Amino acid sequence: MAGTSPKAAALEVDARTSFTSGGSECYVNSLDYLLQEKREQALEQEQEKLLLQDCPHLDSLDPDEDEVPLALEHRKLVERFSTSLQGIPAGHPGETVFVPMHHPLPRMLDHSRLKPRSHLEELFLSSPPAQQLSFLRSGLLSGLYLHVGDRPEALLRWLFQLLTWPPETSLGAFGLLWDLSVDGLIRQSDEDTYLWCPSLQEVTAAFHSLGARSPALHPLGPFQHSGSKANLSQCEQQDTPGETALDISLSHICKFLMLCALAQPGAYPDGSLLGLIELICQAGLDVGLRLLPKTDLQQLLLLLLENIQEWPGKLRPLCCALSQVSDHHHNLLALVQLFPDVTSRSRQLRSQLSLVVIARMLDQQETLPLWQEKAQLSSLIQLLGLMRPSSLGQYLRAEILPPGQDQQPKASAQLDHKVCYLCHSLLTLAGVVVSCQDITPDRWGELQLLCMQLDRHISTHIRESPQAMYWTRLKDLATQTYIRWQELLAHCQPQVNCRSWLPWKLARRC
Repeated sequence: MAGTSPKAAALEVDARTSFTSGGSECYVNSLDYLLQEKREQALEQEQEKLLLQDCPHLDSLDPDEDEVPLALEHRKLVERFSTSLQGIPAGHPGETVFVPMHHPLPRMLDHSRLKPRSHLEELFLSSPPAQQLSFLRSGLLSGLYLHVGDRPEALLRWLFQLLTWPPETSLGAFGLLWDLSVDGLIRQSDEDTYLWCPSLQEVTAAFHSLGARSPALHPLGPFQHSGSKANLSQCEQQDTPGETALDISLSHICKFLMLCALAQPGAYPDGSLLGLIELICQAGLDVGLRLLPKTDLQQLLLLLLENIQEWPGKLRPLCCALSQVSDHHHNLLALVQLFPDVTSRSRQLRSQLSLVVIARMLDQQETLPLWQEKAQLSSLIQLLGLMRPSSLGQYLRAEILPPGQDQQPKASAQLDHKVCYLCHSLLTLAGVVVSCQDITPDRWGELQLLCMQLDRHISTHIRESPQAMYWTRLKDLATQTYIRWQELLAHCQPQVNCRSWLPWKLARRC
């Protein structure tokens, strides 16, 4: 305390003594304070026991019980301000295409027509399947067949079959298959280009090996390579492919088919191309692959579309086949979205397929001219009138609700949600149809009539409610669609004479 005045030193000493003496009751737990706290807790417990004795019904209440009886006025208040947990899902429900597999899938190399050129190749051909796979993983097969003029098709077919195995095997098989194919293309001349491409039957068998059990994905004929289970080690026996393993195998298959479609455009006839497109689209709807990117699959679909020779004639059977891939409207919407809007053929397919799906969901396939040239907008005008929520409700009520249950509140709410869900998918498909059209001045009137139909039959019939937010989401979609169509009208100048574009009924009004 050197350098301080006597008065300041006295104040500091006085503060220290007050902190250690009188302040100890506030900052330090003493024995008297602990005893007082214990007496207060005992008094509170005694008061609680006396209260339970006076009110015995309080002891029987379970605070964790979910269903507590409510009074009538309370129940009406809860129903008034309750909110439905149902909504319009962002992702499609998917289809069960690939099922678990619990049996080995032996793949033996068919070397009946192969003549060994060295002792090492003879050892490889005569080895059991487990040792043949060890040749693949160790890299010995690259030394045997890479940078060599002759590449046996039986070896390439065997490597393609191994693409359906777990990643530790399929990765090496895909690398060698790719290197052998690209090396063979480099060594060939431009006039004589040949690349081994798996047939539709072999691709179908590969999907079947991955666990596909849909009737459309069954092998078209006997295509089995027998093998002994005893020759395979336990680690070589393929079990259920998980989502990641399944995605890797499908990615390898799609990448190799892309190489075939680019290097050998005429390898598949139009019938096989349609079968491959349907096969790949159905596989892309698998429930386990919904949240995974499908870039390789979409690029392959674009290449297969470009390789179709008789494109205008094959559009109708392709749309009819794809529209039957699933019975759920959201799955069919996801199927349309598998085709990117980047080429003229994909735009044409997206538009026509969307219109066919809408007509199928509304049971109007045979009543509208869906396949006439430049008749898509006129057909969509008639379909918009059937997409009214009240009309969809009548259609779904007879389909999903048993007689006598449509008046129940729970059943009515479920029907209400299904109507909104279906209308949301149909309206999204209608937007795809319009966005893929070339709106010329002579079609300006059809687009304006579409806007009128959208506002008359859908927007004005959507009843928003705080208890059902899915109606609000449908209202937002209808509003966005209407604004988008109005922007298209603004960029397209109509013709001077209104009678040249309006239907004859509206032309009389002009």
